Amino acid sequence: MTGGLVENLETASVASEADLNREAYRKLLDDLFERRRAARVGGPDAARRKHRERGKLLARERIDVLIDPGSPFLELADLAGEGLYEGVPPGAGLITGVGTIAGRSCMIIANDATVKGGTYFGMTCRKHVRAQRFAWDNRLPCITLVDSGGAFLPDQANIFPDEGLFGSIFHNQVGMSADGIPQIAVVLGACTAGGAYIPALCDEVVIVRGQGFMYLGGPQLVQAATGELTDAEALGGATMHSRVSGVTDHLAENDAHALSITRRLVAELPASARPRRTQAAPAPALHPAERIYEIVSRDARKPTDTRAILKCMLDAGELQEFKAEYGNTLITGFGRINGHQVGILANAGVLFTESALKATHFINLCCQRDVPLLFLADVSGFMVGREAEAGGIAKAGAKFITAMSSASVPKYTIIVGGSYGAGYLAMCGRAFRPTAMFMWPNGRAAIMGPEQAATTLALVRRQIAERNGQEWTAEVEKAFKDPIRREYETFANAYNFARNLWVDGVIEPAETRDVMTLLLDIASRTPRRETRFGVFRM
Repeated sequence: MTGGLVENLETASVASEADLNREAYRKLLDDLFERRRAARVGGPDAARRKHRERGKLLARERIDVLIDPGSPFLELADLAGEGLYEGVPPGAGLITGVGTIAGRSCMIIANDATVKGGTYFGMTCRKHVRAQRFAWDNRLPCITLVDSGGAFLPDQANIFPDEGLFGSIFHNQVGMSADGIPQIAVVLGACTAGGAYIPALCDEVVIVRGQGFMYLGGPQLVQAATGELTDAEALGGATMHSRVSGVTDHLAENDAHALSITRRLVAELPASARPRRTQAAPAPALHPAERIYEIVSRDARKPTDTRAILKCMLDAGELQEFKAEYGNTLITGFGRINGHQVGILANAGVLFTESALKATHFINLCCQRDVPLLFLADVSGFMVGREAEAGGIAKAGAKFITAMSSASVPKYTIIVGGSYGAGYLAMCGRAFRPTAMFMWPNGRAAIMGPEQAATTLALVRRQIAERNGQEWTAEVEKAFKDPIRREYETFANAYNFARNLWVDGVIEPAETRDVMTLLLDIASRTPRRETRFGVFRM
């Protein structure tokens, strides 16, 4: 009787813990969905109403018309710029993502003219460039729906002078053209100043009569510069460009007509490559994805069972584990997601020398076998201390980073918990240009954890105080550490990474299999690239 009672109490405790975790995660999801809704609205009511009164579709309506009915649209960087600009909703006035057009996966880049006239802020430039790089890496045709007033002039320091900003859009267009990646522009509104070169650098340009305009300088600028009086239609209207200048190639009567023409143009592109990897028969995960909400610890200080998460992500929950008994704070192995093979590296604790050596070996195997890598990051960093240093942790970590950085197979990173310091970097952080990188709503990343940062800085301040003969009480220490913790918690938040475009977006766990299925299918149609490893220090 006693044993049965204890067992029942333990079961109830586990159930209660799962319920509490699920309840906490539901609040995180409510927050995510609210942020997404704000991003999807676009500009203010008055701007949207004026846009429609002109007979124009809203930016998201254009995308809906353009892509195949019922097909998915994987939006990237939907929260970029959130809270960074007054009066600008999340997304920075630009919509980017992967959609299927005439059966072909394409990168779609669409200006939202209801947000500050579709003008480009610094983050808008960075988001456009990121979308191009994704398209380039995955050899996706790039379809740009242009409706923009050009640069937001007050933000010129973040738009004009450096790489990765507006000029890089042109540089990427030229590079993609040289690599044979199709680019089609649809001019659905204004296209002024330097922005006129975006369609001009594309393979083909569609423009809407009476609605689309392209000119390096508008009527007012022309009058100021030359004294010439002209209007928008004569200067850069659709009829002029289609019949006289030859800048545009296809003349449409309205948005729907322009998008229909665009669908035909995509349908006539050379067929996309066949998958170069064998896809097994898809199978559902062992457990529904919603179980992840019960698994992820609501307390960031308590570890999450990564193996349990994998059973909710991989086909049949099966992982062909590699070196299961060695370096067990890092899980490595081969699995499948909807039939697509992937090499998994998932944290299960701090990284030791053995974990790093195991990762190096496994990444080498995946590169030899042309298997994409999926990093599931939840790591406080590498082990520190005299024993770890004497054991060569720096050298082993360098091997791990060298292998990860050198790997030319597609690489994907999802931060499923905390990801800190060199652990963040080794698990294919943004600096190493993963093919795509996402965070779950509970994800967080920083140079170190809030408590470690507060304690480290407090120790330094305490030494200074003692040297100066100043009192350092527990109350003084607490007052010093509390704001540091808050600062690091704010920085590490998933939405801070999303708004700064340090990740491609925040996705919920239940979306992860679908997102990865789409990404792995796209990657399977790209040419294989040989990996050349850097020097491995012995």
